Amino acid sequence: MKLSIIIVNYNVKYFLEQALLSVRRASRGLDTEVWVVDNNSVDDSVLMVREKFPEVKLIANKHNPGFSIANNQAIRQSSGEYVLLLNPDTLVEEDTFEKCIAFMDAHPEAGGLGVRMIDGSGKFLPESKRGFPSPWVAFAKTFGLSRLFPRSRLFNHYHLGYLGEKEVHEVEVLAGAFMLLRRSVLDEAGLLDEAFFMYGEDIDLSYRIIQAGYKNYYFPEATIIHYKGESTKKGSLNYVKAFYTAMIIFARKHFRGDKARLFVLMLQAAIYFRALVTVVSGFFKKVYLPMLDGAVIFAGLVFLKNFWAVYHFRDPDYYDNSFLYFNAPLYITIWLATVYFSGGYDQHFSIRRLVRGLLAGTVLLAAVYGFLDLEYRTSRALILLGALWAALSTAALRFLLHFLRFGNFNLGMNKVKKLVIVGSQEESERVQRLLHLAQVQKNFIGTVAPWPDADAQVYLSSLPQLDEVVQIYRIEEVIYCSKDVSAQDIMSWMARLGPSIDYKIVPQESLSIIGSSSKNTAGELYTIDIQYGIAQPRSRRNKRLADLGLALFFLLCSPLLMGLVERPGGLLRNIFSVLAGRRSWVGYAPEGQEAGNLPAIRPGVLSPLDALSLTNLDAPTVQRLNFFYAKDYHISKDLDIAWQGLRQLGREDSLPLKM
Repeated sequence: MKLSIIIVNYNVKYFLEQALLSVRRASRGLDTEVWVVDNNSVDDSVLMVREKFPEVKLIANKHNPGFSIANNQAIRQSSGEYVLLLNPDTLVEEDTFEKCIAFMDAHPEAGGLGVRMIDGSGKFLPESKRGFPSPWVAFAKTFGLSRLFPRSRLFNHYHLGYLGEKEVHEVEVLAGAFMLLRRSVLDEAGLLDEAFFMYGEDIDLSYRIIQAGYKNYYFPEATIIHYKGESTKKGSLNYVKAFYTAMIIFARKHFRGDKARLFVLMLQAAIYFRALVTVVSGFFKKVYLPMLDGAVIFAGLVFLKNFWAVYHFRDPDYYDNSFLYFNAPLYITIWLATVYFSGGYDQHFSIRRLVRGLLAGTVLLAAVYGFLDLEYRTSRALILLGALWAALSTAALRFLLHFLRFGNFNLGMNKVKKLVIVGSQEESERVQRLLHLAQVQKNFIGTVAPWPDADAQVYLSSLPQLDEVVQIYRIEEVIYCSKDVSAQDIMSWMARLGPSIDYKIVPQESLSIIGSSSKNTAGELYTIDIQYGIAQPRSRRNKRLADLGLALFFLLCSPLLMGLVERPGGLLRNIFSVLAGRRSWVGYAPEGQEAGNLPAIRPGVLSPLDALSLTNLDAPTVQRLNFFYAKDYHISKDLDIAWQGLRQLGREDSLPLKM
């Protein structure tokens, strides 16, 4: 056996399918075996591999032991002269394996090899070649010096930015996304260190390969797409903690004395620093637009207060100063809250959601107005003028932000992108059906034939004229049909057209369309899979709002409810548990954790079963009830279940099921 290819998968079924299809193509004519180790995915990855790739040797773990352990499981059972560790969110060219094996055969001193990696937009990924993370290298990376001076030998040794992207180089660290290893060297240097759960294991193994007297090479004559971000988002606290914890393990293992202590101290400081930056940047991304809205509305209310006092009441001091510290903040809070709950901050440039929220807030203000003390009651005309100003100013703000970001004032129009499909007419029609079923709106311009001679009555052009099609029609998205277009041609055209266009690939016979426009974001996916209503941000907000509202209502009415509820003491405990966010009034029915593939929600006091008078339902029926609850969720469902299950509001234990 010449080559053993090992892929560790965790909940990325569609990317795994595309990776395996590309591996199948690249393995033709070679003596290879393919292993997939699944770390207890809940997205039917195992079933997909068994049905579509019977030639793959599958290890289905019943828990998630981590990346290193999973790879070692397959390495120990594999028999190839070379072992390739490959990420599931990758796409390899048809001649990748042939080229890499030829290079390794010609360089017996090579212990490992990495290739040139690009992201889903065609941009080169600098982690394709890396240096060891010494204390100085880690410092320069942590505090952004490597980003400021990307080609500096001093500041960017981590990504070896001073080495050419398209030249073969001897490097220190291989990327775990594509790590070709000589088995004899693995036998000598050892397998992946299982102390590393995720991240760092590639650095550690690369270090041990060099310590054993071998070389690691960066080989740019083979290119792969690495979508990245599928397991842990790079901007998340989980990523920061996992990455720097792995670096600490590496430092304690390979460094000694003062150098080790200094390195660990720096890495610990880096964890807190990067965590702080992540939290602050994440918070700012969420609140910057509401803060801007609040500022422009407040400025307008101050102007309107002075204007209306002079124009209508002929008295510049008509309004008390309490308007500035009570009324204006109250109005703004209500308007911003109703915009938030209407989804106006989920889609920043949605004028419809913005106006709908402000209208609801104005109606709520009119209701609140009558409950205020006389000293805090301003003119109702001022509320109406303020609402008009709020709508006009916040809408204008969105037009301005849209112009600064996209260079135009066409709010919402950028969502419907001009699209061409590269593939046969048959595959193009299949892709169009997938887009329709996935409810993805695109301005479909036409199909580009993957062969030189194309029928002008059917196709826009042939593949060699794709750049002209993109320029003439101002194409914003290209979808490649991998059945008709080779991975090599796809990557070549991505490099030629540049990163300003969105690229996606539809694997052969797949029901998904895969792509990514950034190395720092998870891959985008068009699929006809079920879309769960309860997974939408607005639904989650409304569910939490319903929980809080019901909890406060039940608390106020608790003296009356005590005589109706079967367990009065449990009712109070449930009220405070819901207020604290530990439980919801309605959750999935308990059925042995079989709801693992449904969107996660808080444990419920009640469940969809409480809306029925039936008992002793079997597990499959209960699972279907949970499925429809998640799929068709609306806040009215929770209110109905709470009413139907009023007597069970004090329940604290899960209901038994007939199995």
